Amino acid sequence: MSATRELFGGTITADLPSQLIDASDLRQVPDTQEVFLSPASGISIIVEVLQSVPATDPREAAGLHFDALAHDNDAKSHKVHDATKVPNGSNGATPDPVVLYGSQTVHKFNSTSADEVRILLALYRVKDKAVDLVMTMNVPMTSTDGGSVSEDSWAEAKAVFDVAAKSLRIVDYGLFA
Repeated sequence: MSATRELFGGTITADLPSQLIDASDLRQVPDTQEVFLSPASGISIIVEVLQSVPATDPREAAGLHFDALAHDNDAKSHKVHDATKVPNGSNGATPDPVVLYGSQTVHKFNSTSADEVRILLALYRVKDKAVDLVMTMNVPMTSTDGGSVSEDSWAEAKAVFDVAAKSLRIVDYGLFA
């Protein structure tokens, strides 16, 4: 079951599963991030306020954020499978996101075997504030720590992400001041 969650003190809202755990209840999270964890798997959702990348094409910009994530993850390989602009029905109140689907192969915690992680990324460009708002879902398909999910669970995660990406609303642009 989904519920509308207030992010960044209510300046952004999004429909997310109510069972997700707010990571800030467990550990310190940077002020520029909201992080949610699945209690049943290694799936995580991160909403992040980032400096805008120089690309003018939104699909290229989403790819640059995906590449930066692969770099941060020390990914051994990464690939973008698809990137599509998705209407969110907000009539321009919130930018329509570009939704990217990709995959990365990463070694976690100095493990000798690599994990396959599927990545869903939604990019909302706030051009007049030079900000890129990025929502990312990490879905481990193979995992050395036992947090991986099945193909059926991947389909469910993708559906959850689609709802979250289309429902995200920027309520107060003052967040980006």
